[in-house]
Amino acid sequence: STRNCPCRMNQITPKSPLGSPLSEHIHSRVDSLDHLSMDSFWLEVESIKQSTEAEQEECSLADVKTQEEGDAEAEWLQDAGLSDLLGDRASENDNIVLLSTLTKTQAAAVQRRLDTYSRSRRRKNKHPVRDVRDIFGVVDSGVRDGGGERGLQTRSVVAQSTDCKCAETLFFSLLSVAETQDYSCPVRNPGKEEVFNTDIAYSEQAAVLLKGSFLSESRRIKDGNALTKFKIPKGRLGVTRIGDLSAQDMKKIPTLALIELTALCDVLGFELKRNKAVKLKTTEKRLFGVPLNTLLENDQKLLPNTKVPLLLQALLSCLEKRGLETEGILRVSGSQTRIKSLEQKLESDFYTGLFRWDEVHQNDISGLLKRFIRELPAPLLTAEYLPAFAAVQNIPDLKQRLQALNLLILILPEPNRNTLKALLEFLSKVVARENNNKMNLWNVSTVMAPNLFMHKGLPNKIPEGKEKQLAEGAADVVRMMIHYQDLLWTVSSFLVAQVRKLNESSSKRYQFCDKRIKNLLRKIHADKDKVEKKQAEPSKIVKVHASLLLKDSLEVHLNNATRVADVLKQFQKNLCQNGWNIVNTVSLLKCNNSVESTNLLLYEVGGNIGEHCLDPDAYLLDLYHINPHAEWIIKQNPSYPRMF
Repeated sequence: STRNCPCRMNQITPKSPLGSPLSEHIHSRVDSLDHLSMDSFWLEVESIKQSTEAEQEECSLADVKTQEEGDAEAEWLQDAGLSDLLGDRASENDNIVLLSTLTKTQAAAVQRRLDTYSRSRRRKNKHPVRDVRDIFGVVDSGVRDGGGERGLQTRSVVAQSTDCKCAETLFFSLLSVAETQDYSCPVRNPGKEEVFNTDIAYSEQAAVLLKGSFLSESRRIKDGNALTKFKIPKGRLGVTRIGDLSAQDMKKIPTLALIELTALCDVLGFELKRNKAVKLKTTEKRLFGVPLNTLLENDQKLLPNTKVPLLLQALLSCLEKRGLETEGILRVSGSQTRIKSLEQKLESDFYTGLFRWDEVHQNDISGLLKRFIRELPAPLLTAEYLPAFAAVQNIPDLKQRLQALNLLILILPEPNRNTLKALLEFLSKVVARENNNKMNLWNVSTVMAPNLFMHKGLPNKIPEGKEKQLAEGAADVVRMMIHYQDLLWTVSSFLVAQVRKLNESSSKRYQFCDKRIKNLLRKIHADKDKVEKKQAEPSKIVKVHASLLLKDSLEVHLNNATRVADVLKQFQKNLCQNGWNIVNTVSLLKCNNSVESTNLLLYEVGGNIGEHCLDPDAYLLDLYHINPHAEWIIKQNPSYPRMF
């Protein structure tokens, strides 16, 4: 039956209708997930409805005007850092630095959107714009433009290829939300750990996969604990987590991630749609219904390093202390009357320290937690990208779903990303106590999905009768974010490499000599090969500084086996044995006066990177080769937890 709720999830429409032969094939290759109850989801929806019945005027959905052709592409180019390509007097040189870092599939994604924008401008008889080929030439990425009236209409990567790949084409690009859903995780090697490659751009991996053999049949899993395990191979340069890069370099990541996500969707045959931000009424409240940025600005006046709203920290801390063992925590609703009263008390007493947390029932606190998330003026996953998060469910392959989620999380504004991580870490702790609280991974996911995917400020685009499929899909996306959060909070190696290239190229101005990006990329790669040939040194002596801890520096002999952890241990040994002049010993020395090396971190600073906290398993000679002008600085591990 159709569920009536005051606010509903958004959905991205697939590019093409699904052919019935393939539909039968997909239905036959998997089992159903009917055994996974959605009762918790609909109970949560009803609870939300009851809590907002008195506020229906505030919950009315905003009208969003349909964008004219070319407008979405113009917004995309602006967000991708390529706005200079839009104007009649666009300066190519201002964008070459970014364009020079793009892969083949990324360049094709940019070209298609600029092509669509150019066509729309010509149809509107506006001032002429440059032909896209003046900038890019013709790039054969294997991804074809759909043509027709809209450049973002559905076309398969191999739809214009040979007939023998027709089934493969449909499998990736013609999945219909209305007829086929893949809500569980495909398990190609049940019980076996799979490699999650971050060295090569995800869109390039997908393009290669499509050119290969048809994916093996996947089955539905029936146990959350049987989810496929993925491992990121560290390689010689180690793994970079969110928080390891400087703020300056992290500002470059969302732009690169947006281009890569768009390229991945193009290869897979999905349309990446984004909502326009919806303006809601401002509130005079101090806590609930206040934008994350405003909350953090106020909180940072009290605690300068605050990354997550203090109220959310307090709610999560209280639940961790007294609610993790409570049966049905999160699922069992507290009293709506008490929750509303508690909200008013928090508004007046939270910052004064007078609020008595020990007097509040755990279920009421969980209700406050969900209300805080739900009442944010914009969704925690952002109004712009909430449809994209919802659309992840339509990607058949689990690894590619996680790739898309990883990119979406990197695109999120920092306050949203940090707040989401704090929430997911708490939800993982709830799942870890399921023997006591009876809340397994699926239960938690179905309860939290409505609070993350339903928002009063977004339009209702759900086709009639499709609520169940979309609800299951949203719950599965939440399940993936909880279970794979460590993997999702990784900055892929190929993105770090692109940041390095951006920093290097900022002082180099490559010219489009023949106006073809294909040849530009060839020149960039040729220059890189020349540099790499000069970097075949088998060893190197470098100085490692620790100015905040010592007046002396450490001279380190690097070879192919020298890891970051080895340097930190050497530093620890010399610090203890040689009587170096210690500048600052606060929380650095253990009770026995020895230095704990885990309290120390090694940073790569300068050169082609702003600041990079290094993985202990990274090999320093390899890092030196890709960034010979960097300094190596040992710092004390920050007192506040690093965001992973």
